[in-house]
Amino acid sequence: MKRKILMIYPEIPATYWSLKYALPFVGYKTLMPPLGLITVAAMLPSNYDVRLIDLNYQTVTHEDIMNANMVFVSAMIVQKDSFHKVVRMCNNCGVPVAAGGPYPTNSYKSIRGVDHFILNEGEITLPKFIRDLEDGRPQKMYRDETKPDITKTPVPRFDLLDLSAYASMALQSSRGCPFNCEFCDIIEMFGRVPRYKLPEQFVNEMDVLYRAGYRGPLFIVDDNFIGNKKKVRELLTHVIQWQKANNYPFPLYTEASINLAQDDQLMDLMVEAGMDMVFIGIETPVQETLELTQKQQNTKADILESVQTIQSRGMEVMGGFIIGFDSDPENIFDLQIDFIQKAGIPLAMIGTMIALPNTQLYRRLEREGRILGESDGNNTHSMEINFIPRMPITTLMEGYKQVIATIYQPKRYFERCIRLIRRMPGTNVIDSSISGSDIRAFLRSLGLQIFSRYGFYYLKLLGSALLHNPKKFSLAVNLAIKGYHFFKMTDDILTAERVSAYMKSSLKHLEEEYEAKFGSEGKIAFTPVERPARRAIVNMRRLYRRLNPELKEYLKESYFDFKLKCETTAYMWSDRSSADIGDGDALMNAG
Repeated sequence: MKRKILMIYPEIPATYWSLKYALPFVGYKTLMPPLGLITVAAMLPSNYDVRLIDLNYQTVTHEDIMNANMVFVSAMIVQKDSFHKVVRMCNNCGVPVAAGGPYPTNSYKSIRGVDHFILNEGEITLPKFIRDLEDGRPQKMYRDETKPDITKTPVPRFDLLDLSAYASMALQSSRGCPFNCEFCDIIEMFGRVPRYKLPEQFVNEMDVLYRAGYRGPLFIVDDNFIGNKKKVRELLTHVIQWQKANNYPFPLYTEASINLAQDDQLMDLMVEAGMDMVFIGIETPVQETLELTQKQQNTKADILESVQTIQSRGMEVMGGFIIGFDSDPENIFDLQIDFIQKAGIPLAMIGTMIALPNTQLYRRLEREGRILGESDGNNTHSMEINFIPRMPITTLMEGYKQVIATIYQPKRYFERCIRLIRRMPGTNVIDSSISGSDIRAFLRSLGLQIFSRYGFYYLKLLGSALLHNPKKFSLAVNLAIKGYHFFKMTDDILTAERVSAYMKSSLKHLEEEYEAKFGSEGKIAFTPVERPARRAIVNMRRLYRRLNPELKEYLKESYFDFKLKCETTAYMWSDRSSADIGDGDALMNAG
């Protein structure tokens, strides 16, 4: 039977990771394709008609859904709001929805409206679902924690993508990580024994992508690229041969653990393969915290020296940092700022700790009675955490704001860029010839940034690159464009926090006025509370209208909740005033 399958990839909100404000410079619509969905698509029977809609740059209509026999949706926890909107649309259209991916796998018990859960790894659970579907008896739940042999995983369906929409493509060479970090959900989902594709298999995927016409950055999305060093050396040998044979069409980047810095040969192989950036979970410079959170791999050598070693080999380090650990000292905010500056890490992703479902951290906090609810997964944007921290919550949030406001102050950011470029070698494995799109991006950057409030520091970065490491000039431009995104994101986060604080303080003030005017015994004082309630609504409406679309969407729920509470307060005043005044008139008439 021919079936029409509509795959929908939910929207990822604007975050530091999304690079949303930087993408228009280079003419792309979104950052990364939904690798999981296009891999699942490759596992479906050949007679299934599959279509993909990526909500990060496309829209889905009721007609799109009604034309499908079934909708497949996959999501990370950060996409959960968009995920639920998609599910509701499918329910309204009467079209069954099948869901999988990290968010459904970890939170299926709380998710409503999904007809079929296809959880864990698709190589195991999807065939069981398809078999039952073909037999006319699909089940509600498909779960299996068996770890599949990914050498049997098919090539992703790149033909479902508009390759020109994405700033980067993605491939996976392995799953799993050998380490045991308390807060990590990767080891829970994919295990601590890394499983690798065959080198020939991975290189074939590169070749399929190349023949599809793609040229540009390629993210190897492994949980820890160097989880098995013997396997990755073998893989890199094949990748190097392929890259050389095809004139290095793909600049590569990936995720790895910091023990990479202790392996000179492996770093050299990665650079020779075209790897120019690596994300590393640094988390914190505090040794005690690393030990308590079981991040042992970060305690074997000096972290700052390790970062500098990787940079000096020719790979930019993108760092992940967390505040909110139980053992964070009072000066953790200054320590994080100081480390990030000294390390020369321009792309420093610092967020508050969140307890992800199905992690050792979540289970421990649950035992301790400290879990407050489910997180939205956005630890670099949301100013809320889902557990009770050891540090006072106001101290933690004020410290977080201090850190992002400082490290993404333009002067500080460009200082880190300069430090990185001076530290990196003046060589390029990949041909650094400039394309038309590079020129357009540079001209847009000049037009927007040279006359900005930070124009002096922008020009200082470009001048320093030309003077000290001219072969890294394109990197300097790239970092400047990313800086534009980081500055805007930081302004958005701090503005959102100020607006939220204004709403909270206004409501508190109205509550206090209401109590003062009516008192605990309900006696009326003839100064209206209705007027300040209406004034608060008008002031907030003016403020809300001036926000950019992303902030409006982010604050929409809080804004309408604020309006409702203000209007309720005004109504309660009117209602009680009328009743009390009426009683007073009756008493006067009776007298």
